[in-house]
Amino acid sequence: MAFINYVTQIQFEFGAVQLLRQECERVGITRPLIVTDPGVKAAGVLQKARDALPGLPVAVFDQTPANPTEAAIRAAVEVYKAHACDGLVAVGGGSAIDCAKGIAIAATHEGPLTHYATIEGGSPRISERTAPVIAVPTTSGTGSEVARGAIIIVNDHRKLGFHSWNLVPKAAICDPELTLGLPPMLTAATGMDAIAHCMETFMSAAFNPPADGIALDGLERGWASIEKATRDGSDREARLNMMSASMQGAMAFQKGLGAVHSLSHSLGGVNPRLHHGTLNAMFLPAVVRFNAHAESVQKERRLERMAHAMGLASAGDIPEAIRDMNARLGLPTGLAAMGVKPDLFDDVIKGAMADHCHKTNPRVATPEQYRDVLQQSL
Repeated sequence: MAFINYVTQIQFEFGAVQLLRQECERVGITRPLIVTDPGVKAAGVLQKARDALPGLPVAVFDQTPANPTEAAIRAAVEVYKAHACDGLVAVGGGSAIDCAKGIAIAATHEGPLTHYATIEGGSPRISERTAPVIAVPTTSGTGSEVARGAIIIVNDHRKLGFHSWNLVPKAAICDPELTLGLPPMLTAATGMDAIAHCMETFMSAAFNPPADGIALDGLERGWASIEKATRDGSDREARLNMMSASMQGAMAFQKGLGAVHSLSHSLGGVNPRLHHGTLNAMFLPAVVRFNAHAESVQKERRLERMAHAMGLASAGDIPEAIRDMNARLGLPTGLAAMGVKPDLFDDVIKGAMADHCHKTNPRVATPEQYRDVLQQSL
C-alpha cells in the first residue's frame, strides 16, 4: 500500500524570514535554540534570524560542522538544556537543519543516536516527544526543511539516515533572499543536489503519482535555473526557482531515492570532507545509465519524461547532458578530481549495500554493479 503525506506548513516568499516569530508562536516555541554554522553567522544571516525574534530569549549553537556529527549534536544538547529551550530554529543548509533534527531526538530520547537510525530499526522509536523544529534554509539543495529524514555521522563514523514523520519541521520558512549571497560553487553543488533528488526520486519504482509530478516540475525548474543562479547570484527569479526545486525534490523523495544517494552517503562517511551535492552530481550519469534497464523505468518512460523536462532530444542524452552541466558549472570532472582513489571502493560498496536508499533504487545493485558505477564516475 502506498502512503502519501504532504507535508508541513511552508512560508515561501522573499522576506519570509520576518515571519519567524509568528511561526514560533504558532508552533509553541517560546525559548528557541538557533542551530547554525560559522559561515551563516559570518554572512550575517544568523543576525537576520535573531532580529526576526524580538522579545524571545534566544540561545545559539553556531558550530554545526559541514557534515553533522553525533558529537556536535551532543554539544548542542548541552546548550539546549542549559537554557531550558523548548524548540529549535535551524538556520542554514542541510547540515544545520539535519543537526537540529538530531538535537530534537537527542534532547528528548535516551541512549545513543544509533538506536534511532533507520537501518537499525530505529524509526518507530522516534516518538512525538521530539522537540519541535522550524527550518529556515539558506541554500537550495537538500530540501531538509520539508523532509522527514536527517543524515548524521554517528560516533562509530558511519553516515546514517534517521527517518520519522515526527522529524518533519513544524514550519519551513523558504526565503530566497537568504540565498542571494551564496558563492557560485556552493550554488552549483547544492543546486545539483536538488536536481539529483528530483531525478532519482522520479526514477524510483514506488507508486506515488503526486511525488512524480512534483519531482518532474522541480527538475524542470532546477535544470533551467541552475546556470543562471550560479553565474549571477543576484538573479531573483533563478534563486526562487532553485529554492523551489530544492523544496520539491524533498517533498517528493518520501517516495524513495536510490543508488546515487547510497553511494554518496557511504563515500561521505568514509571521507566527510567531500561535499554531498557534488558527489551526487558525479554519480548521476552512471546511475542514470544503470537505471535505464530497469523494467519500471522503461514501462513508465521515466527517462523520456525527464529528458523532456530538461529540454533534451532523447533519454540517451541525459548522462552526457549532466556531465556537460557539471563542467559548465565548474564542478569536478569526476571522483578522481575530488581525491577519491579506487582503494576506497570496497569500503564504499559495503556502506552503500547497507544504506537505506539501496533497496529503493529501481534496480537493486550488486556489489559488482556498484563497483562499475564507481569506476565510471572516476
